[in-house]
Amino acid sequence: MRGSEPEDGQHSTPDLAVRPRPWARVIGSLALLGFLVGLMIGRLLQPDELRLAQVEEAEQGLYLWFNERPQVRVRHIQGTFVLRVETLGREQQGQIRLHGRAVNWRLRRDHRELVLRVVAARPLRGEWRVEELDGRWRLLVSLEEQ
Repeated sequence: MRGSEPEDGQHSTPDLAVRPRPWARVIGSLALLGFLVGLMIGRLLQPDELRLAQVEEAEQGLYLWFNERPQVRVRHIQGTFVLRVETLGREQQGQIRLHGRAVNWRLRRDHRELVLRVVAARPLRGEWRVEELDGRWRLLVSLEEQ
């Protein structure tokens, strides 16, 4: 057994400055864990994205059903009724009858928005109204010929 005498003028135990410090890893691990838990909580508390569920034909227009209240912008361009909603949904098209005449409608995606265009042989004027029914939101688009 060797003695505890210094070897080459140094003690046999390692220098404290060279010994690894686990605190940096512990603090780093705790910070990463806190960040990940914060991301999970934020994802749980984030509201649902606005989504178009379905389109139904009404007697004088269309019903558009959403999961949240939609923000709507409307324009009338040369007799065409154009309605824009920033929402998720699929492109659709169809035809309704307005006073016995055919009216074509089409939902198209334009970047992050769905654009509803309603076209008829005569210029159209449209109005819209949003109401909540059974936890879903219904956008009623009423159409009239000018």
